[in-house]
Amino acid sequence: MEPIKCLIIGSGPAGLTAAIYASRAGLNPVVYEGMQPGGQLTQTTEIENFPGYPDGTTGNEMMEDLHKQAARFGASINWGTATKVDFSKRPFSVTIDDTTEVLAHTVIIATGASAKYLGIADETKYAGNGVSACATCDGFFYRRKTVAVVGGGDTACEEALYLASLCKKVYLIVRRDVLRASQVMQQRVMDAENIEVLFNHQTLGLTGDGVVEGANLIKFKGTDKEEQVHIDIDGFFLGIGHKPNSDVFKPFIECDEAGYIITQGKSQQTNIEGIYAAGDVADPTYRQAITSAGTGCKAAIEAERYLRDKGL
Repeated sequence: MEPIKCLIIGSGPAGLTAAIYASRAGLNPVVYEGMQPGGQLTQTTEIENFPGYPDGTTGNEMMEDLHKQAARFGASINWGTATKVDFSKRPFSVTIDDTTEVLAHTVIIATGASAKYLGIADETKYAGNGVSACATCDGFFYRRKTVAVVGGGDTACEEALYLASLCKKVYLIVRRDVLRASQVMQQRVMDAENIEVLFNHQTLGLTGDGVVEGANLIKFKGTDKEEQVHIDIDGFFLGIGHKPNSDVFKPFIECDEAGYIITQGKSQQTNIEGIYAAGDVADPTYRQAITSAGTGCKAAIEAERYLRDKGL
């Protein structure tokens, strides 16, 4: 089997940007789209903060544009998910869908991260119509409106504070009787006049005709003080964290405690020379399309330089 020069795993902004750069560099990259072709952006309806779209666009339209651009320069884009890897030898081995082995001199991991959800049916029912896992992405659409954020850690508090700068009112729905966030984040939330923290509340479901208009909550669940509560809201934000899609690589690739791939300094290189990580799978901080695209660009440039230096 002849090894390919560059294998890209994932097809979000990071993976497809890497494919554009790798294609133009003559690397003939092969892309496998993964479990969610187009990445998390395909679950976002409106995108107004990505440069080059002055009138905004949708997540699906933007990812289709990136897909066409990568294909135009010769990237081979395929269905399939990496289910097994062997990075202990060169060329590297990646198995797709438990059936097809691909050998590659360089690998760019751009598998993204998946937002954690509560698991209630209404999250799916109202996806893109009031339910979001990214305040920075979607908060703009709720200016001067009322929203709720679920969670009690730093992520939830950060989301609530960001939304508080845009929205009329923000409910922070906290399952426990305390916040788990750092002390400074807790204080900022408590100091915000338009954030109301609902301690000891859990979400039962969402209501609304086509879009989110309210949430049904249960207070003091399982106690003699248990009661149901309804709040009127226009948006429902998940702030319970993300899970990087890195499990299949962990036997070989160094990750932090949360599973995010660790890259070397300003580089996108992992702990193994010739293997790079880009986008949300290696980014616990920003998680934006534009930053993912930037790291995809960096990974492809580094892969090209590695191949050139090795004479491959």
